[in-house]
Amino acid sequence: MSEVDVDSVADKLLAAYRSGATISPLTGTYPDLNVDHAYAIQQRQTEIRRGGGAGVVGFKVGLTSVAMQQQLGVDQPDYGHLFSDMLYPADSPIPTSAFLQPRAEPEIAFVLGHGLSGPGLGVADVLSAIAYALPAIEIIDSRITDWRIGLLDTIADNASSGGFVLGSTPTAIAGLDLSMVGCVLRRNGRIEHTGAGAAVMGSPLQAATWLANTLTSRGVVLAAGHVILTGSLTAAVSVHAGDSITAALDRLGTVTAVFD
Repeated sequence: MSEVDVDSVADKLLAAYRSGATISPLTGTYPDLNVDHAYAIQQRQTEIRRGGGAGVVGFKVGLTSVAMQQQLGVDQPDYGHLFSDMLYPADSPIPTSAFLQPRAEPEIAFVLGHGLSGPGLGVADVLSAIAYALPAIEIIDSRITDWRIGLLDTIADNASSGGFVLGSTPTAIAGLDLSMVGCVLRRNGRIEHTGAGAAVMGSPLQAATWLANTLTSRGVVLAAGHVILTGSLTAAVSVHAGDSITAALDRLGTVTAVFD
């Protein structure tokens, strides 16, 4: 990885949080950047954040739906880390000042009852490991100026993750066809988008299986208690101070994120 200084790029991305200033697209600045570099940059930031006291509480799968791939101009999924300081309580004010370019998207979250390690995991393996599902809102946030990202930019930037909010009612998913779970995303009471579980790689279970196998290939194991955000069911919406974002998911309940 001599062409790309992983530590330097990681430091620049972390500095964006501190300064409140975004940076130019990495793919324009570092023409030799590849997927392995990008995940190494993400991992270096993870090490720094953990050293600062943040715990890893799970992982997100990003760019799983055609809507999000088209919105951000990419053509395959990626993953990022979820940290303890990224979890915000539902229905409580979330400071928009904590983000640079926040957008919200509705998701189905899984909480694992036991760990998963591969290789060769199938949907049945993942299903047996899931304790329950929750409705969720992910707050995505790019440290790249004007969201001018490609796949490598977003991977390096921890899959453009910023925060997340979980619903409060766990639902067992045995016998539930998650591909048929409908979703309505509202901003300030107005319907912005609708979608269904099938938008996420055919089913959120497929997204979680992709995550488990991809993490294993990179030496990472999903542990009991980890949260998996499986990807947006719709396109994302921009959020501003004063906005209230609600995701209503059929059979899974409703979750609301309030911004100030």
